[in-house]
Amino acid sequence: MSVDRPRPLVAGNWKMNGLKSSARVLSEVHAGYTPGLKAKVDLAVCPPATLVGAFAIQSVGSRVAIGGQDCHAKETGAFTGDISAEMLADAGASYVLVGHSERRQYHAEKDTDVCNKAVAAHRAGLTAIVCVGETREERESGRTLAVVKKQLRGSIPADSNSRNLVVAYEPVWAIGTGLTPTAADVAEVHTLIREELKRLVGKAEQAKVRILYGGSVKPSNAAELMAVENVDGALVGGASLVAADFLGIAGAYLA
Repeated sequence: MSVDRPRPLVAGNWKMNGLKSSARVLSEVHAGYTPGLKAKVDLAVCPPATLVGAFAIQSVGSRVAIGGQDCHAKETGAFTGDISAEMLADAGASYVLVGHSERRQYHAEKDTDVCNKAVAAHRAGLTAIVCVGETREERESGRTLAVVKKQLRGSIPADSNSRNLVVAYEPVWAIGTGLTPTAADVAEVHTLIREELKRLVGKAEQAKVRILYGGSVKPSNAAELMAVENVDGALVGGASLVAADFLGIAGAYLA
C-alpha cells in the first residue's frame, strides 16, 4: 500500500443476521484484531439495529467501530419502524450504510433518498458509507461507468469530506453470488469514482476519501482485490458473519 493512499477500512455488513448470541462472533473479531493488524487497517461491523447498542458497548476500547445499516432522513417523527441517524449515534454507532443495493432494489430508494440519508448521517456526526453499483443488465449493456457516475453525483451530499464520507462500490450482480469482477474491472470503476470525487469534494480532499470494494469478497480473493489501485478496503457481506473469514480479509493488509 502506498503511503499516499488512505488508511484502509474493512467493514462488515451483517444484513438481517444476528441475535444476542452473536456477541461471541464480535468477541472473536476483537481477539483477532491484533496490534499488527490495528497498525494496518481499520475495522467496522454493521449489525442489525437491534444489536448496535450492545455491540458498541462491547467494542469500547477495541478500536472496532460499529455502524448501522440504514437511517431515516429525518431526526424524529411519525415514521413507524424507522431509525434516525441520531438514534444510531446515541446507541454508539460511528458509521451508517446508505444506498446499499438491497435498499435501492427492495425499498425503491432513489439517489435523492440516499443523499438525504447521507445528509442525516453528517448531521448526527456519523460517517456515511455511500454504496453504488450496477446490475448485471447494466453491466452487460456497457452502462457500468455511466450508472456509477450518476449514482455518485446524485447520492453524495455537498458537505461531504474524508471525515464523513466513505464510498463503497458493490456490483449488484456480484453480491452473494460468488461472482467477482476482474481486478481490471474493479480498477476501472474505482478510478472513475476517484475522478468523480475530485469534482464532488475537491481535488485535495478526494485523495483522503476511502473507496471500498464489495461483492463476494473472501479471504481467498482479498489480497488481489485490496491491491487494486484506488481500492482502500472492503465492504464485506456474508464473510463478515464468520470472525476468521472477516479477519482473513483484513489480514490481506499484513502482506
